[in-house]
Amino acid sequence: MKRATTALLASVAVLLTSHTAQAAAQDRPGGPSATVDHLGTTQATAQGQEGDLGATQDRADDLGTALDRLVPDMLSRDKIPGAAVVVVEGGRTVLSRGYGLADTVSGRPVDATTPFLTGSLAKVFTAEAVLRLVRQGKLDLHTDVNRYLTSFRIEDTWPGRPVTLENLLTYTAGFDEDLVGLAEEDPATLPSLAESLRDRQPPRVRPPGTVTAYDNYALALAGHLVEIVSGEPYAHHVAEHVFAAHRMTGSTAALPHPAAVGKRLARGYRPEGDGYVEQKGQYAPWTPSGTGPAVTPADMANYMIDQLGDDPVSRLMRERHFTADERMPGMGYVLEERPRGGRRLLYKDGDVPGYHNAMALMPDQGFGVYVVLNGDGVSGVGAWDAQRLLGQIVDLRFPTPAAPAFTPLVTDVSRHAGSYRSARTSHTTLTKVATLFSTPSVTANPDGTLTTTGLSPDPERPVQHWVQTAPGLFAERGGQARISFPRDGVLVSSALPAEVYERIAWYEAPGLALPLFATGALALLLAVLVLPLIAAIRRPREARLAVLTAWICAALTTVFLAGFGLLMADPNVLMADLPLNPPRLAVLPVLATLALVFAVPMVPATVLAWRARWWGPSARIAYTLLTLATAAFFAVALVYRLLPP
Repeated sequence: MKRATTALLASVAVLLTSHTAQAAAQDRPGGPSATVDHLGTTQATAQGQEGDLGATQDRADDLGTALDRLVPDMLSRDKIPGAAVVVVEGGRTVLSRGYGLADTVSGRPVDATTPFLTGSLAKVFTAEAVLRLVRQGKLDLHTDVNRYLTSFRIEDTWPGRPVTLENLLTYTAGFDEDLVGLAEEDPATLPSLAESLRDRQPPRVRPPGTVTAYDNYALALAGHLVEIVSGEPYAHHVAEHVFAAHRMTGSTAALPHPAAVGKRLARGYRPEGDGYVEQKGQYAPWTPSGTGPAVTPADMANYMIDQLGDDPVSRLMRERHFTADERMPGMGYVLEERPRGGRRLLYKDGDVPGYHNAMALMPDQGFGVYVVLNGDGVSGVGAWDAQRLLGQIVDLRFPTPAAPAFTPLVTDVSRHAGSYRSARTSHTTLTKVATLFSTPSVTANPDGTLTTTGLSPDPERPVQHWVQTAPGLFAERGGQARISFPRDGVLVSSALPAEVYERIAWYEAPGLALPLFATGALALLLAVLVLPLIAAIRRPREARLAVLTAWICAALTTVFLAGFGLLMADPNVLMADLPLNPPRLAVLPVLATLALVFAVPMVPATVLAWRARWWGPSARIAYTLLTLATAAFFAVALVYRLLPP
């Protein structure tokens, strides 16, 4: 799930690019299936508008030609059924393209009126709904949210430091992340938003207003406040006061979807073999955070046109309201500052299984882009494909100028070295285990530069090199990105302003934890085979029980590891399973807990084995090493939440 913004104002009809779709292209997966000649838009002027109507149209035609090459290649390479792209500039839609298929069974093509699930992009509609009510004096951005809540209260974890709407809209509320088991396959069976927020309130793990950490619960809570003060269900309020204001006639936040939307909805897919499997079950009560709303590309064009306008709510959404480092990009209200080519760019994306999208707004240029895909892609690359395509479009329209020259600052940067983890990382759920296998690291070099691994969102560029330009501020060598260290142990990246990274304590560092985990796992797997041989030796009953206990622990761990391996093997399946918490996922912590129950007696058994000389020295040493490896395995499992706290 993902981010946000707002918009307003009126409209003026507008001419669009005309690009006739050929029947052959419609039948070819990835070919342009539709372009739009006329879309309702608004505002004939925009801030920073460049060039006249004809020049803008010529640029759009050139961009369309480039997209007709780029997008089909991407869909074919990464096994994604379909995509849509809309571009607005100067207060009108200048380009609208549909590619490939919205439904692989019926062969229905993607076009500008095809609804797609938004994922976290829906947060922009929630933020706008909140700010409209703020303008009306019904909500206050700096008041304790408990002032408005009626059926539950936010825990007073940090006395004197309440959670406010400002915190919710800038991801600084301090809630832990917990999406496991949130979704259902049938939207008709969902609890109400209020019930879910009450029953699934996560712990507050840091004081509000101190750290940015992307937060789905926060935006769901903001949506509930909209319900309370307006007296209307969230979906109804957004339809009447947000979608209607932007002429978004093909979009909905209601669950289940209205029949007209459900009929035309693009199906979401993941690749399997030579074909696709439809992704299902991503409906949750936290609609304001993005689980369920659906919008069309044509509607998003209207939304971006208005959002780039001069309405007070639009301006408020676009302003910076929080940053972890004043020298770095920060947060608007749900919108992230992600500069590109030296120009200010506001960004929001959304991801749920089968659907990935990204939106960019460049207010100074009056330019906006929306990209959406209905496939996860090979190895889950769909989310990155949406971001990459958006970046390519921006670069084609606004080529990157030459980077300004600077004199590198050469100092000792060793204090920045270490392993880092996103502040969004859950403290309490098994999703924390992902950081055991994928954690950014920072290496300090003797020449005063840094090397990072795993920090870039680009899977093809895991290693980056950085040159210091000011104390604690670094520019990417050969790239546009920047990182900073506003204080020791905190890393800020221009690629992800909605989250900061915090240095991991030595005992949690993957460099230590992963070898311990792997060694324990290997020892337990071998024990499944070896322990029956020891048990066959005639020894005291206590010795046989010790071996049996260890074997049961090893057998349960083996089953657990097999299930865990299958879960981690396919990121697309993992993304679908976590919100649903199906039995195959829910049983894993149970298996691990049972294995731990049988592991505990191994400690006293080891002591007794040496005192009573149950076996020969070699067998006793082997059992001792197995006990130590088992202890290491479960210590890591506890720290990384593979076992319930």
